[in-house]
Amino acid sequence: MNSLSDKLAQERRARLAAERLLELKQSELREANRKLGLRAETLSRRIGETEAEVATVRDENQRVKSDLSRAHAKVELAERRMWLSLQAIRDGFAFFGQDGRLIAANTAYMSLFEDLELITPGIGYDVIMELLVGEGLVDPGEAGPNSWLQKMRGRWQSARSEPVVIRMWNDRYLRLMDQRGHGGDFVSLAIDITETVQTEAELEAARLRAEAANRAKSAFLANMSHEIRTPMNGIVGMTDLLEESDLDNSQRLYVQTIRKSGEALLAIINDILDFSKIEADRLDLREDPFDLEACLHEVVRLLAPAAHDKGLLIEIDFDLYLPLQVIGDAGRVRQILTNLIGNAIKFTETGHVLIRVSGTAGETNADSHISIAVEDTGIGIPDNMLDQVFGEFNQIDDQKSRKHEGTGLGLAITRRLVEMMGGVIAVDSTPGEGSVFSLNLPFALPEDMPASPNWPVLPSVRVMLVHPHPLSRAVLQKHCAGLGLDVLTASGIAEARQLMGPDFGMVITSQTLPDGQGRDLAERLRSDGWMQTQIALLNDGPQLGPEELRSDHIDTILPVPLERASFIAFFKEGARTLPTTALPPPDVAPPIARAMRILAVDDNATNRFVLERMMDPLDIDLRLACNGHEAVEAYLDQVPDLIFMDISMPEMDGRQATGEIRRFEEMHGGHVPIVALTAHVSPEDQAEILAAGLDRFLPKPLRKPDLLALLREFRPSEARSPVPETAARQA
Repeated sequence: MNSLSDKLAQERRARLAAERLLELKQSELREANRKLGLRAETLSRRIGETEAEVATVRDENQRVKSDLSRAHAKVELAERRMWLSLQAIRDGFAFFGQDGRLIAANTAYMSLFEDLELITPGIGYDVIMELLVGEGLVDPGEAGPNSWLQKMRGRWQSARSEPVVIRMWNDRYLRLMDQRGHGGDFVSLAIDITETVQTEAELEAARLRAEAANRAKSAFLANMSHEIRTPMNGIVGMTDLLEESDLDNSQRLYVQTIRKSGEALLAIINDILDFSKIEADRLDLREDPFDLEACLHEVVRLLAPAAHDKGLLIEIDFDLYLPLQVIGDAGRVRQILTNLIGNAIKFTETGHVLIRVSGTAGETNADSHISIAVEDTGIGIPDNMLDQVFGEFNQIDDQKSRKHEGTGLGLAITRRLVEMMGGVIAVDSTPGEGSVFSLNLPFALPEDMPASPNWPVLPSVRVMLVHPHPLSRAVLQKHCAGLGLDVLTASGIAEARQLMGPDFGMVITSQTLPDGQGRDLAERLRSDGWMQTQIALLNDGPQLGPEELRSDHIDTILPVPLERASFIAFFKEGARTLPTTALPPPDVAPPIARAMRILAVDDNATNRFVLERMMDPLDIDLRLACNGHEAVEAYLDQVPDLIFMDISMPEMDGRQATGEIRRFEEMHGGHVPIVALTAHVSPEDQAEILAAGLDRFLPKPLRKPDLLALLREFRPSEARSPVPETAARQA
């Protein structure tokens, strides 16, 4: 029993153990299945992801293939379009490889070779150039075929080829422009410039024709000027001589009318010549140092008689502290001033003409300017004419009722000259009251020239200014005050005598006063007991000689307008000791042995007659010659002290004669002053004449005062004064 129970117990235990083992295995199997399921799920997920990636890559590949196809199509389209474009253009276009062989070329390039079968892709660049020369397709020019080929090979070997123009056999012109790429490929462009070359040739021919026309016009104008001035020299010269003779009032009026008409004609000629040069851009400006103040005073002295004839006051207000010299074209500045001041006098019947000159000196020349204003009390300019006043051939007067003569070119020329100098000009006017023309000019200073004069310190002195015109009193007072002088003004004799006192060291009086003359004021001041007071008389009326103004009661005569240096020297040195303004002492010099020897050369009989008559009253030894040969012979026969030389003469002109004389002087020493007498008056003519060895330039028509001035200047010390006292007064 026990054994059965034991066996049953064992079986039960074995069954329980088997059940537990089975349960364990089942549990392990379940765990394994669970893990396998998880693994399978992971693998399945990974497979899904991989499949998605594969699908994505497949789609991307498909898209790339599609893009590549489209890009390839676009490239093919672009290549076709580019090639069609290259084929369509008229210029040749070719590609060469690194080895210099032709890869491709458009039809225009291939047509250059006139269907030569050898010109195909693969042919070398060097061979193409040889064929061009060998087949006569290109014109190598004067250099020849070998030099042309050498030049073209040099271009090929160069890293950077300059464009070159070649001429084809059929007179077509090509510009070759070549460019080497980074990989060594070579691009050649052959541009047909035949039309451009033809146009340039036509333009060049037109330019040459225009220059020839300009030269012909300039020569015509110069010749016209010369031909007109030559007879005008006789007219103006003879009228000057007639005015010096005994004439009744009617005859003198006739002669003056002839002279003024001749001078007006010369002014018209000058305007036309200048305007023609400006229009042709042939007018050049000089850049030389010059004295602007002296230039202005020369113009005013020239125009003052016309102002005095009309009873006009002409006054200069020149800034005391402007530089003594500036750089520019003195002749053209003088022309500008003459036009502006001359117009002011012409269009003013009563009142005054005032010229104000001021300026600013900057740190550089570009910052330095001179301002000139010409003010008048004339007829003025209507508002509707202000914009036209600087135009060509414009006149303020109505054309049907013109009162004032002229070409209408003066202001147009003035504006052009001012603009050429880098300046500006403007006008401000009120009809019936007057006009102000103002211009502003940049200027440069000569080296070592201070921007402002170093005027000396003046002694302390009280000055009385006696003048009937408020404007002149104001200008004089301004300059005196600028010099630190104590100034009191009076308008006439009575007021001056009333204000006079012992503290006045100097009196400056006008020539003409409302209640008498300046000499009358001087006489009364002396009679009042003012014997030590310096009295100066302004020669501001009709220009009279020293003898006519001389008075025992006047210490000094001051010329008007008065330049700054003379004005300041007058106060510094004192009236009694100022040599430049004091009355000249009588001529008591002992007689000198010989007369001054003058040689005058002119091929025109009338001009010789005018010269002879002008010099007839003078104490000179005058010899006349008709041409250059006679001039040289006369010079060798007896060396003159001064030669007046005409320029345009037959056989031997004045330049050649001067050259012969100068060569003789180089061999034997000496130098005779030679003055050109000529109707060629342009600056270019003047420069050319002076370069030929002449010393001075005297334009025709000749004026006697100019001749006398040259005689005085060049008189040698051993010769008598050529100008007798009576002639000196008349001059």
